[in-house]
Amino acid sequence: MSTAPEVATHVTTAEQAHPAVGAATALLDAYRPGERFLATPTRTLLTEGGVRAHVPHDDRPLPLRVAATLADARRAGSAKPYVVGAIPFDHTAPAALAVPEAVRTAPPLTADPLIALPAETPDATDWRIRPVPAPEEYGAGVAAAVERMWRGDFSKVVLARTLELTAPAPLDIPLMLQRLARRDPSGYTFALPTAPGRTLIGASPELLVSRRGHQVVANPLAGSTPRSDDLAEDVRRAAALLESAKDLHEHAVVVDAVHQALASFCTDLTVPARPTLIRTATMWHLSTTVTGTLASPDASALELACALHPTPAVCGTPTATAREVIRETEPFDRGFFTGMIGWGDANGDGEWVVTIRCAEAEERSLRLYAGAGVVAASDPAAETAETGAKFRTFLNAVGAEL
Repeated sequence: MSTAPEVATHVTTAEQAHPAVGAATALLDAYRPGERFLATPTRTLLTEGGVRAHVPHDDRPLPLRVAATLADARRAGSAKPYVVGAIPFDHTAPAALAVPEAVRTAPPLTADPLIALPAETPDATDWRIRPVPAPEEYGAGVAAAVERMWRGDFSKVVLARTLELTAPAPLDIPLMLQRLARRDPSGYTFALPTAPGRTLIGASPELLVSRRGHQVVANPLAGSTPRSDDLAEDVRRAAALLESAKDLHEHAVVVDAVHQALASFCTDLTVPARPTLIRTATMWHLSTTVTGTLASPDASALELACALHPTPAVCGTPTATAREVIRETEPFDRGFFTGMIGWGDANGDGEWVVTIRCAEAEERSLRLYAGAGVVAASDPAAETAETGAKFRTFLNAVGAEL
């Protein structure tokens, strides 16, 4: 068992400005399946030495269970315990959260010049790919949802589909993580065990909420369009997204929901009037950064995240109706997709991220997930194409093509 000491996750401005070259990429290189890796715009985190405690699954609210587990770890001698892991889309299902024996941290990947070095190219693999549901079945589900919206049943639902990939040889999860992290180092890259032999791995662009002291930040994303390899076309698509009535409405619904959920916790909130753009290697997204000041330090980052989840960006509105439409339409269990991944400490600080652009990996199989926000103005073919574009994040990481 490793005896590496726990390291504080708070990164000073000086450390961010003058990091040791290779500090963050060293943690990326050290990752092995079964450990917990998380890279965010504020830090890079790798657990080691095994698990001190798993957060139990019982009738208590999740934030209380996490707080109790962290308090127990502190009483047992851990000076700065952290909880790290994943929470499923269905809040009643068991979470995969643990307090590790030790945590190594470094500045963010973007502060490390070595992140610019390319990852190793994946070996040619004869992937067997099966879409669930088939694209035409997914399009029919979108059309049925749109018809119900025109009848006034609800105003938005996020419908997902999956790709089941099977390889003839065991998966190289560390290489997948390298390619995801090096392609989008400014986002949220993660590899987290969710069950024996199973890893949740991905590169999400979307922060659900973070808390540091009294400061709260949320960054809802909704409304998106695929990137283009042609620069002029890529710029045109970005400009069109900023003017798209359909996408601007979809985005406004999500921002309003985030605003309302955080308002009861904060003394002030700053919500920009119009969204900006953020980009990943494969997509443009409408983005709004909401900032606020906590009224009470008792509200942890995880409590805020649970109050926000699920936003209309991953479920729909009204929430209860959208959940029912998802259950009726999607022929699979979402599991941890569109849930949350992140970290929290015993002081209540933490970062929780929307679990998108991800896959669940087992020995020789991957299940990829992608969803699209469906509103009354949605076109089934366009929403199917959008999910196909979102799959590219992970397909590129494993050298597969649809």
